[in-house]
This record gives sequence, structure tokens and C-alpha cells, in this order.
Amino acid sequence: MSDENYIAVIDQDEVTDEVKQIAVNYDPVNRSGGEGFHVDDDGELHIDDEKVMEAHKIIEHKIQGDAIRILPLASKAGQLIHEYGENGFSLHGVPLPNFDQTVGLIGENAIGKSTALQIVAGLLQPNFGGDEGYGFDRLVDEYKGSAGQSFFSSLADDEITVGYKPQQVDQIPAEFTGTVKELLRGVDERDAYNDVVDDLDLHPVTDRSVKDLSGGELQRVAIAATGLKDADLYLFDEPTSYLDITQRISVSRFIRSLTGSEKAVMVIEHDLIVLDYLTDLVHVMYGESNAYGVTSQVKASKQGINEYLAGYLSDEHVKFRDEAISFDKRSETRYSEPALVTSWESFSHEYDSFNLDVGGGSIYEKDVIGVLGENGIGKSTMMQALSGEIDTDATLDDVDISYKPQHLEDEDTLVRLYLDGFEQYRHSVINPLSVEPLLDKALDELSGGQLQRVKIAKCLLRDADVYLLDEPSAYLDVSQRLQASNAIKSVMERRETAAVVIDHDLLFLDYIANRLLVFDGEPGIEGEAHGPMAMKEGMNMFLRDLGVTFRRDVENNRPRINKPGSQKDKEQKRNGEYYYT
Repeated sequence: MSDENYIAVIDQDEVTDEVKQIAVNYDPVNRSGGEGFHVDDDGELHIDDEKVMEAHKIIEHKIQGDAIRILPLASKAGQLIHEYGENGFSLHGVPLPNFDQTVGLIGENAIGKSTALQIVAGLLQPNFGGDEGYGFDRLVDEYKGSAGQSFFSSLADDEITVGYKPQQVDQIPAEFTGTVKELLRGVDERDAYNDVVDDLDLHPVTDRSVKDLSGGELQRVAIAATGLKDADLYLFDEPTSYLDITQRISVSRFIRSLTGSEKAVMVIEHDLIVLDYLTDLVHVMYGESNAYGVTSQVKASKQGINEYLAGYLSDEHVKFRDEAISFDKRSETRYSEPALVTSWESFSHEYDSFNLDVGGGSIYEKDVIGVLGENGIGKSTMMQALSGEIDTDATLDDVDISYKPQHLEDEDTLVRLYLDGFEQYRHSVINPLSVEPLLDKALDELSGGQLQRVKIAKCLLRDADVYLLDEPSAYLDVSQRLQASNAIKSVMERRETAAVVIDHDLLFLDYIANRLLVFDGEPGIEGEAHGPMAMKEGMNMFLRDLGVTFRRDVENNRPRINKPGSQKDKEQKRNGEYYYT
């Protein structure tokens, strides 16, 4: 980041009369006779970004909260494409589709990925910070002499048809009230209804009303509706949220199938294994969340993901993270027998015509047991049994349990009050989960990702023998997922306690777990848990059923899916080694 160029990001909803007074009175530009921070005719506080300097941080330090943030702008931010009001979030640069290939966008939450995708879709007119030349005509000029000129010119002239799957699929029932079949038949421009319904396993819900669908079902219906369009460009904003691992792979295969002759696909995705499997190229988006985002040059998927994890863009010579994210080569060897924390008896549980069978198991000190399986197969039910929320032989007696359920409930309570006693755990829990900036906000004001981090913190702050966490990576971006995993592992190591973690992000589980519980069966009908077992055994069992093989990346040891039918994929399948050794 450059120390020369600064911007001010002002949250007008947080600006009080006191904040205005402090900003105006302590502004070094104002004190020298110029016009820095000022209150406009509408009563809003603003400053020209060209007048912002490091000295303005004195104002940031004198006020509480995030009403004003003074931030260094990345040295190679490039052209400002869009800004949400004066001193609001700004997007610098915009990604481009690549016809015949799938392009991914990777970056933190609130860094501009969805904004960029909406511009590429033609749904959002770029305003260039309010300068003259507003709209796509100027965008064409900005990309003169490049592939972007032709693309944006065609987009502006309505010569490109777009299929767009938005992030918020929960809004679909408000826009369509019929059945799934009626919705999909109505948008089928490729005469591909039957094939798409097969590919996305939608037959069980085709006669159901859209308003009665779960989040995962809505997601697959939205993907199907997008893919049924006869489009030149398909755009998917977080297509795997709400989906289990099996569904993520099938959705990835379907999306890749849309890329073809003179067809392009762009995807925003936080699951790195899926992103790597799905895309040919990626743009890394970096900057400061809720402040500004910068779009990198396009890169091969492997290179782009590795550079994102490293926090350094080699072609641009830009460092955007202090520490690289790497993955340890795991060992299956236990050099000393760990102490037993607790165990559970085998049990069966029936409810609503669903039958769950779980074998007995043990939990040891410093254990992190990952739980794998499809949605609707009994994973959360088992977790409820272990926690004692439902009465079974599996309930962990004589130990203290801390349980974070799958569904996140909010309330009108300040985070700092909700996390009572957090002060002693600032270093081990609060800071790694980036909860500090949220302490003076109410839970019902938080985004899904913010609420998830607070709920994880709440779980880890309790003094317990066993920590049960159901889908802790949901709503989190890549960096936040790895931060959460580090916090969980650190607590288990420091306190010599144990955790059981359900999640659908294979990279997250690979990073955090040392043993696995693997569920199989028929969703909604029956489920059976196998294990706990060693990572290699569990992953081999699960990946064999999934039909994919894993390898380690040579640069950072992250798990990667082998390309289907590749030499490595065929070799590992022949040897029965679906999980890297």
C-alpha cells in the first residue's frame, strides 16, 4: 500500500453533530486556510479525496466507531469505476469475461465483487465517482485498444445477452409465486429443461411452490433458471452458498458445461476448492472492506488463488496482506496417546420418517473432528444429540459443552454485552475473528458474516471441555474462514480441549480437522455416521463417493481437486488414493 495517497470513507448513518464538529475543527487543511472536511447544504459531512492526507488520522482517532476512516489507497488502484456517493465505497478497475473460458472473482466480503459483476452484467451504470462521462460510453473509452473496448461496446449496444444469478436467492419467492416447474419452463430458452433438472437433481422439488423451498433448493433453482437462458455470458454470484459438498461439485460441473464456443462464464466464489475446480482464470480483488476494492489483472486460476493466499500479486508487485496463508503437511502419526475427554454410545434416532444411526465414538484432548456429508442426512441432528438438545444415548454427560448451532439468531443486544467477559480473550479469540470493530453494534444490525464471527466467538469464549460448531464457515469469505479455523485450533491447543465441526467447505475441514466423521445414506430418508476415523481414511471414503481426487499444491500445500480425466486423476483412482498422501 502507498503512504502517499489517502481516502476518507464516511458512513453518514454514523455521523453525529459531534463527529461533524470534531472533523471540521481538527482538520489540518481547514486550519491552514483551505477547505477539507465540511458540511454540505444537505447537512452531510464530506471531503475531497484529493485533499485527504495521513494527518487526517488525528480525526479518526478522536471519534468513536467507524463514522470516518482514513485509509491509504493502494498504489496501483487504477481508474475509479464506480463510487457509492461521495466518500462512499469505490471500485477501481473492473474484471472482464473471457469467451470460451470460466473466469472467477476472489476476494474478501464487501470488497466490490458483486458491484463489479453487476457492471459486467449491464445492470449497474458506472459513475466514475460522479465525473463527466458517466456510463458505459466512458467505460468503452477507458478500455480503448483492449478486449474490454469490444466487450463493453457490445454490452452497451445490447449485442450481448446475459444470464445473471444474483447473490440473494432468498428474494426469489417475492418475485415468483408459482411452482419450480412453472418457473423453469417459463425461462427455458435452450429447450434443456429435462437435462438441467437432471444435472441439478431438482426432480424432487419441481411440483413444489417456490415459496416452500429451502435456501439450498432456491440456490439450485436460481442456477438452473440462469443456465436455461440462451445467453452469451453467464454470471453467478456465490452459486454454492447453502449447498452441501456433493451439490457444490454437481453445480460446478453444470456451470462449467455452459462455457463453450463463443460463451463466457464468470463466478464469484469463496470455496477455494470449488473455485479452483470450476475456473480457468481469476481476478483477485483486494483493498479495504467497505471502503474500496481494486481489480487485479487476470491470472491463471492456480496462480491467482496462490497469489491471493500469499497476499502478493507478482505481476503488479502489490502486497495486500501482511502474512501469507499456508497449509501444513499433515501427519497421521500420534507420538503419544492423547488423554480421553469423553465418549458417546452408539444410538439411533427417528423423526419425521427420517432414521439416523450413529456408532459410538471417543473425543480426545486437542481433537478437532470434522463432519462430512450431504444436507438432510443427520449431521445437525447428531450435533444436537451430543449437545443434549435432544435426548439420546449420545449425549455427552459429565463434560461442559459449548454449542454453536447452524442457524444464527440475532437480538437487540450490543455485541460487547453479548460477549460478556471477552476482555481476557482478545488475543486468542476476539482479534483473530476481527470482532473488535463490531463490539458497539447490536446483533440485529450485523451482516450474516459478522453475526457468524460473533457466534463463533461466543462459543469459544465459554469454558468448556468440548466445542460443537455447526457450519462455522457459512457467510464467511476465504480469509475469514481461515481466521476462524486458526482461532478454533488455537483454543483447542491452548486449553487442551476438543471440537466437533460440521462444514461443507472441504478446504476449511482439511485445514482444521485431524479426524473425520463421514455420513452417508439418503437425504431426508436415512443417514449413517462412520467414524471418527483418520483424515486419510475418511477423505478417501468421502471423495470416492464424490468421484473426485485431491492433490496438494506444491507452493502452499493447499488441497486441490484434480481436473476430471487428467493423468493424476486417473492414476489416483487406479490406486484407490482419492485423498493426497
